[in-house]
Amino acid sequence: DDDFFTLGGNSLLATQVVSRLSVAMDARVPMRVLFEASSVQALSTWLESQATAGAHPPLVPRTRPEHIPLSYAQQRIWFLNRFDPHSPIYNIPFAVRLSGTMDTAALLAAIADVVDRHETLRTIYPESETGPHQVVVPAAEVSGAVESAAVTENELATRLLSMASAEFDVTTSVPVRAALFETADNEHVLAVVLHHICADGSSIAPLARDLMTAYTARTHGNPPAWSAPTVQYADYTLWQRELLGSDDDPDSLLTRQLTYWRSTLDGLPEQLELPGNRTPPAVTHRGRTHTFTIDTPTHRAAAELARQHTATVFMVLHTAFAIFLARTSGTADITIGTPVAGRGDP
Repeated sequence: DDDFFTLGGNSLLATQVVSRLSVAMDARVPMRVLFEASSVQALSTWLESQATAGAHPPLVPRTRPEHIPLSYAQQRIWFLNRFDPHSPIYNIPFAVRLSGTMDTAALLAAIADVVDRHETLRTIYPESETGPHQVVVPAAEVSGAVESAAVTENELATRLLSMASAEFDVTTSVPVRAALFETADNEHVLAVVLHHICADGSSIAPLARDLMTAYTARTHGNPPAWSAPTVQYADYTLWQRELLGSDDDPDSLLTRQLTYWRSTLDGLPEQLELPGNRTPPAVTHRGRTHTFTIDTPTHRAAAELARQHTATVFMVLHTAFAIFLARTSGTADITIGTPVAGRGDP
């Protein structure tokens, strides 16, 4: 009888719950259900009466066609890369300091191990008469991806910035580069830059884990003893196409989703007119983070309001933000974008 959200559940955990339920029961369990039936008893009642079996095809390795299509997310990133191939705004950089004795040969081997393990790190996206497609490059042919150099601490920031902002041409080059900078004896910085066409923010943690696993093995003179991934990203793209269907089919999931969003966003103003002390430029790709603190009483009140309405604190703050924008703009047609990882399946 306990409420999922009262026990500390949030929308991220709810995503995991409905994902695991969908797989375990081979049924489609929408996220909304957990908010409307947020106890085990209520959820089981809904599952018994309303769950639809055979929700979608299983995500398993697929037979690869001659031209592997891009996922819909990749299509958007590919178009933006071709529209402005010199822009670094879809580069994902990260860097870690490493103190102690460095086995450079082992690290370089570990990077090669990870690139070999994940096809998406060695995939290029050339264009053909039918549009862009994926070409997985053999690991042995991926070369020149790792730079090694000695730099001073004063030079480090400049080198990292240069590396992070260098362009990727996703039609001809693999979407990853790495460098190992030695700043002093037993002091190094490992920098990695990924293009968004092959990764996102949630990809960094598993990438780092695999890299450390491989490095540890290589320092002992062994290749990493890991099992191959269950599926590769190319398998996912083929699965996604099968799941969503064609926009030529009026009954396909893709058509239904497109119809929903065209209706929902119909008439949306191109720009929300907000009062300001200056006129912003049209496009800058520049931004700034403003940090502030919500005091304890306000946070407790938001949490209590969320509990009363079977919601999350995020949803309360999202609603408050929408109301603020509506009042300051004088319109009720408010659209707020929220980044999500899009991982609805395990």
